[in-house]
Amino acid sequence: MILTDNVIVERIDKRRVLTTLGYSRDARIPNRIISLVDEYTREFYHLIDPTYSYVVRDINSVHGEFVTIEGGGILSSKILARLLEQCDKMAVFTLTIGSNLENLVAALARDGDILKATVLDAIASNAVEQTAEFVQAQVKERARFIGLFTSRRFSPGYCDWNISQQEVVFGAMGDDTGGVSLTDGYLMVPRKSISGIIGLGSSDRNIEEYNPCVMCQKRSCQDRRI
Repeated sequence: MILTDNVIVERIDKRRVLTTLGYSRDARIPNRIISLVDEYTREFYHLIDPTYSYVVRDINSVHGEFVTIEGGGILSSKILARLLEQCDKMAVFTLTIGSNLENLVAALARDGDILKATVLDAIASNAVEQTAEFVQAQVKERARFIGLFTSRRFSPGYCDWNISQQEVVFGAMGDDTGGVSLTDGYLMVPRKSISGIIGLGSSDRNIEEYNPCVMCQKRSCQDRRI
């Protein structure tokens, strides 16, 4: 499904953009950097081209670290299995903001305009995260309609879920992968894309609160969510 760029641009969290640029919440941020984030968001928003797709699949079985889903795909992750054994279904999704902005960033970097390239790349990173949050909200609305609740979203590469499982995610999507393709090395194209799953289950199973980061000691993980 194609979104209008304004849907995502209006959601861009400039505080998170600054964090991506390396500024902590208590840091003294140069006015020049703040102005650049504002300026570039306004000037280049038309290069953000968000699209997404998702499907809901039944969870057929969970044995140990292996989860078999409708269509025969098998997920392999102890962390995911612990969540999905509490779920009835799962949403599988792919999304992107397109390649326009990343192509501009690459061109600017080649020309030596590193500051502009870095700021635009941080804006692009936040734009794709905001697209993911939008998609998660859409899945949550659909789940509530059928009386189910949703978990956090998980992507291959998180925790113990190997990046090679991108093949299972894309396989579950069928022919509609929201404008995203997968390389032989399991990288997504365009680069500013996200794929993953969201568990769907009943309210008494507490799946909304499941957060493996609470038990994980990998404090330096960039995907840490506590």
